[in-house]
Amino acid sequence: MFGMPAEKGRWLFILLGIMVLLCLGTVYSWSIFRNPLEKLLNIGATDSLLPFTVLLVVYAVLMPITGFFIDKYGSRTVTAVGGIVTGIGYILSAFAPNIYALVLTYGMIAGAGVGIAYGVPLALAAKWFPERKGLAVGLTVIGFGLSPLITAPIAKYLIDTYQVQTTFLILGIVFTLIILAISTMLKTPPTGWKPAGFTAAQASAMSRDQSLPMMQSPTFYGLWLCYSIGTFVGLSAIGISSPVAQEIIQLDAGTATAAVSLFAVFNGLGRPIFGWVTDRFKPKYAAIANYILIIIASIMMTQAGAGQVATYIIAFCLFWLSLGGWLAIAPTATLTLFDPTNYAKNYGIVFTAYGVGAFFGTIVAGKVRDTFGSYTNAFYITGILAIVGIIIAAFVLKRSPKLASEAS
Repeated sequence: MFGMPAEKGRWLFILLGIMVLLCLGTVYSWSIFRNPLEKLLNIGATDSLLPFTVLLVVYAVLMPITGFFIDKYGSRTVTAVGGIVTGIGYILSAFAPNIYALVLTYGMIAGAGVGIAYGVPLALAAKWFPERKGLAVGLTVIGFGLSPLITAPIAKYLIDTYQVQTTFLILGIVFTLIILAISTMLKTPPTGWKPAGFTAAQASAMSRDQSLPMMQSPTFYGLWLCYSIGTFVGLSAIGISSPVAQEIIQLDAGTATAAVSLFAVFNGLGRPIFGWVTDRFKPKYAAIANYILIIIASIMMTQAGAGQVATYIIAFCLFWLSLGGWLAIAPTATLTLFDPTNYAKNYGIVFTAYGVGAFFGTIVAGKVRDTFGSYTNAFYITGILAIVGIIIAAFVLKRSPKLASEAS
């Protein structure tokens, strides 16, 4: 591959996957678009979150569906289709006359494109790296988390220079071209391929506890609930990062944008870090550690006020790190606890938790702002949910009794 032995060339698929997810992950820069759209369309905080909310839900709904088509149509075709649909959604958003049209173009159409393409790089990473799935998936998905580091400043510059609608047009064209070019280079490993040194005994050991169908295992429901809570907290925080900086901490728009770029670094770092932790320890312990970080961040933000920049920066770095962590914990746990040969389909089903968390997280954050006139009360909710998540992880996110007896 790429003129190199497969064991070396396969690493380039992680790089290509990161580049695809950098484009798709621009959705995490939505807070940069919100204030300009609120002024342009004369809407409130709840309405400005609607396109972002709908995109996340559509993306989460389509992810399990498209997981069934990766093997049938190939990684190149699925990625190309996802890139084209995403680009069309952005381009049409440039001509949206109101928030409802933007919900259709950005939320539904662009969201569909993200949902179609998102799972391909993760599935490829899992197939090319059977001996280190957690690390490979965590490294690949880092692109989605790091995207705001690059796209938030670009979007801010484009909005300041060309206005928000033209920004959608430019991004749509660029994303389409990049993803189409990358799609031509993607390739799944041949049937039966395995890296040198990866033995059948290792493969058997990795899958010996996976004989129970996923939907019949209590572990699935524990993972689904934990993932829902993690994404509820993380995506609600991401959606309000810039407004919180400006309204509560009293930062200017430029500094708030710079902060979002910093948070993206932690969002990206959370993926390989928690991917490794989930590989090295049990998913249960990775989840509990993640929730503890959320509790710390929530407490900090309930006490934050004007001028407390350090408090805001530390708390939101933890929020973004935690969300990045869940984007590695969930797929790695799915690979570890259930049949890895059905990973694309299984993780698609698990990923519906992301959609549920995204929908309620973003809606609740906007409602809190519109009801109480401040985002502060939203952090009491995130702290309480993290405590609930710890309880679920401790008692449900573990191997079922049937699997435990089979393993022994």
